[in-house]
Amino acid sequence: MENLYVILGIVGTFILVAFLLGLRDKLSAQKNLIKILTRVYGQPPTKKYSSDDMDHVGGYYKNHQQGFQIDDTTWNDLNMDGIYKRLNYCLSAAGEEYLYYMLRTPRQEDDFEDLEKQVDFFLKNDEERRKFQLIFHNIGNTSRYSIYDYLDYLEKFGKGSNTRHYVMIALLLLTIALCFFNFSIGFIACIILMTVQIVSYFRIKSEIDPYLVTYNYIMRVIGSVKEFSGIKEEVFAGNMEKMRQAAAEFDSFKRGANILLSPNRNASGNPVDLIMDYIRMVTHLDIIKFNQMFRIIMERKDKLDKILEVTGRIEAEISIACFRASFPDSYVIPEFRKGSYRAKELVHPLIADAVPNDIETERGVLLTGSNASGKSTFLKTCAINAILAQSVHTVLGKEYSAEFYRIFSSMALKDDIFEGESYYIVEIKSIKRILDAAATEGSRVLCFVDEVLRGTNTVERIAASTQILKKLSEEKVECFAATHDIELTALLKEDYDVYHFEGDVTDNDVHFDYKLKEGPATTRNAIKLLGVLGYDESIVEDAQKMADGFLKNGTWEQSI
Repeated sequence: MENLYVILGIVGTFILVAFLLGLRDKLSAQKNLIKILTRVYGQPPTKKYSSDDMDHVGGYYKNHQQGFQIDDTTWNDLNMDGIYKRLNYCLSAAGEEYLYYMLRTPRQEDDFEDLEKQVDFFLKNDEERRKFQLIFHNIGNTSRYSIYDYLDYLEKFGKGSNTRHYVMIALLLLTIALCFFNFSIGFIACIILMTVQIVSYFRIKSEIDPYLVTYNYIMRVIGSVKEFSGIKEEVFAGNMEKMRQAAAEFDSFKRGANILLSPNRNASGNPVDLIMDYIRMVTHLDIIKFNQMFRIIMERKDKLDKILEVTGRIEAEISIACFRASFPDSYVIPEFRKGSYRAKELVHPLIADAVPNDIETERGVLLTGSNASGKSTFLKTCAINAILAQSVHTVLGKEYSAEFYRIFSSMALKDDIFEGESYYIVEIKSIKRILDAAATEGSRVLCFVDEVLRGTNTVERIAASTQILKKLSEEKVECFAATHDIELTALLKEDYDVYHFEGDVTDNDVHFDYKLKEGPATTRNAIKLLGVLGYDESIVEDAQKMADGFLKNGTWEQSI
């Protein structure tokens, strides 16, 4: 008997030491994280993205598609994945997914009051911001996929029965009891049952393991509500109450789950977790709990969605605060009013030392200028900042005022080889979707078109471009368009404000100042650039003679 007490004492001491070491490691990790958060604050995000790190971020957005949202064409044209990565300081999947949703869902009315109060709080309270970030770090991520993907798969997976598991546990208890009467038979029967349980465990576990990851994540999200409640800040009182009410619906979900579904399961070498793994293999307790939890999740998905929404929005606001802190003298809070699109010293978020530009227009902009002069970048700068203004309430510039828009672009198009469509077909379809949007109810359309109809011949391009751009200058549309066709500036001078970018071509180099200037381009540098890049002098001279002849006579003459 004494030996038994010694063994139990050793086991108890072992478990206590393991617990204390785990606690020490957790506190040490928190201290290190605080140091990192303090050091990198005000800097660009340091996260490195692997090929599948973006797979989950669209989960919340795909399950909340309502009202106006940025379409895939515009998102890809503007490299909004890159903008998202520059904005993303989130430490949890909920925050990352909600931030992505915000960027794809620009608001259509001025309801930023709560957002500004909370972002301002994080900007002014470093210690409290880090407390929130520690909680979000503990929530962490699900894995490669969004929790919404797992919930969809879980619903299709269906509910399993616990009857077999309960029967097997009862039989195991009977074999243990039998050991006290006939040890040999009881022990052999117990080993056989345990072997059957372990073998069947891995078969069933392989089917439900992705969902156990999801349950762990849900447990961390729900558990975070209690931690958030310990932060007594009036600015978050409404958010905390919503989370508490929703989390109360999951009391039965949480009961016992922390033991069965450790947040650190499969992620640490904690001996206690290893022991629990063997208990699960023999008893199937986690599989039983899986089936119980399934019913709760399916019945209360709306409550879970509310918790994910509130927690995600708070962390997205932390990201906005960190984003602003990384541009301390270069951002402005937008103003929304009917009338002109007006911006001063506007810059692109992803371009280091970007040249700022001013713009003001009530009817749209037509841009001209040579290649590489800055036309496309300027269009993207205006479009991205319009999205940032209406989503994260932040513009990179000194001043921004405009109305609420539905934002579209037609810029970085490609031939669709899989659909067998030429560039021109893809292009006119892209522009048609903008015209169709303008014909529907909603805010004014703000669109950005780079080299309209570049996929067809000059005569038809100019004729069709003129009529399309005229249509895009109507009351419900404000269009920013870039073109190489200088003829359009004369044909559309009554419909658009005309601006240009230009470069200075010398004998050996070309220089661009990337500054927006009023009026149409007055210089043509395409042929001169051939010389700069080392083309044969005869090619350059003959090309220039042909161009000069056409401008003078209106007809093309072959040079000799």
